[in-house]
Amino acid sequence: MAFSRVARSGLRRTGGTFGKQKGIRVTPQYQSATAERIVEESESEFDEPRYPGLEATKPGEKPRVVVLGTGWAACRFMKGLDTRIYDIVCVSPRNHMVFTPLLASTCVGTLEFRSVVEPVNRIQSALATSPNSYFYMASCFSVDTDKHEVYCETISNGGLPHEPYQFKVAYDKLVIAAGSEPLTFGIKGVQEHAFFLREVNHAQEIRKKLLLNLMLSENPGISEEEKKRLLHCVVIGGGPTGVEFSGELSDFIMRDVRDRYTHVKDYVKVTLIEANEILSSFDVSLRQYATNHLTKSGVGLMRGVVKEVHPKNIVLNDGTNVPYGLLVWSTGVGPSQFVKSLDLPKAPGGRIGIDEWLRVPSVEDVFALGDCAGFLENSGRPVLPALAQVAERQGKYLLELFNRIGKHDGGKAFSAKDSVLGDPFVYKHLGSMASVGRYKALVDLRQSKDAKGLSHAGFVSWLIWRSAYLTRVISWRNRVLRGGELGNHPGFWQRQFQDRIGWDGIRWFTQNMSQQWRC
Repeated sequence: MAFSRVARSGLRRTGGTFGKQKGIRVTPQYQSATAERIVEESESEFDEPRYPGLEATKPGEKPRVVVLGTGWAACRFMKGLDTRIYDIVCVSPRNHMVFTPLLASTCVGTLEFRSVVEPVNRIQSALATSPNSYFYMASCFSVDTDKHEVYCETISNGGLPHEPYQFKVAYDKLVIAAGSEPLTFGIKGVQEHAFFLREVNHAQEIRKKLLLNLMLSENPGISEEEKKRLLHCVVIGGGPTGVEFSGELSDFIMRDVRDRYTHVKDYVKVTLIEANEILSSFDVSLRQYATNHLTKSGVGLMRGVVKEVHPKNIVLNDGTNVPYGLLVWSTGVGPSQFVKSLDLPKAPGGRIGIDEWLRVPSVEDVFALGDCAGFLENSGRPVLPALAQVAERQGKYLLELFNRIGKHDGGKAFSAKDSVLGDPFVYKHLGSMASVGRYKALVDLRQSKDAKGLSHAGFVSWLIWRSAYLTRVISWRNRVLRGGELGNHPGFWQRQFQDRIGWDGIRWFTQNMSQQWRC
């Protein structure tokens, strides 16, 4: 019967749709043709739920660009997009951009959390001021490329009338910059017990856990073995993030723990576990420098592959048991579940496949960039690494392309087929940098792993590293904050100027800084 089909449909949708269900009370003795017709109409409504949201733009209105994400690529794109031509709708579960290269410094208090975030409405003020541009704190769960619509779900906190609250946004152009997720390789226990270092809340949780373990270890009756476990910090992954966090942690132990937690200072230990060599993309001499420096700073280096992660220990492939109090997982990134779920062509590695102009070739008006996108195999180009400089350069390229086609009335849906796109995107690697702690860093300016080029390590490299990232900060507010935090850091002045007292030291520092800024 029709009613039984409606009932089953209603049960299937309980708790997952919007609005109130239009139920009809029907008993067998009162069924009629009219009732059957009403039930069939109700059934069709259930088959295709109606979402509230933004409908397609009308003739005469500005074209709408929907951006999924607030990472490096998305924010660079939104920052330069001409809002006289386009309206912007940004959808992301976070309302800020995270300056990820300096996130490790916030875990131990070298930098404060506010110094590494930038609200999106400061990056693109139209999101807060323009009548038809919006920021929605939500996650996109589906894309209908035929209807030119995205379907989103808000972050649930119990404050909305229907949760999860879902809505749709129609687009003229869609830019997918949804980022990536940490790779766990399906290893049991990683998601449950390890900390990642991708977001500000990750850094906050790591700091909280680290300080809590320090305080717990001082309680009476704690055994020697348990103290060693609580204060053993294990970092998995020898890439730039893992090495930088290990260096920052070593600095924190040398600078603060030895002064403030004297009862347990000798129990604190940092171990970095890597399957191969640390910083494998860097020059051999820089890798050796980093290895020597970390070892000298008290970081234990261990080769191994993690097999299982338990609440208090990890097990390596060779059977080695490593107890820990804090476990930080940094083994690279891969496509998110959202990206995997999209019915779009995929590049090697599972990213969204794009052509030389960052378009998704099989659909109209969809572009992808950043960590979630990669060149298709038939393009003849390699998949670019998941780096901030790649994402930022792609964002800059795409905004220039959008501004160009928008000036020639190519911004509306289905209107860019005959537009001149210009030169394809070309990526030129500018080099790699990584901090290793104690105001030392590595700078590798080679364009590729096998190419020749300038490489340097030491304090001057650290100044280059800090200065380069300082210039990439979007607002002057954060530049001043970071400069102030660095200048007020007692360890910096003590270590670097203890042998250069007076005006000679000030002049030496000023000359070095001015040279790096001119570069």
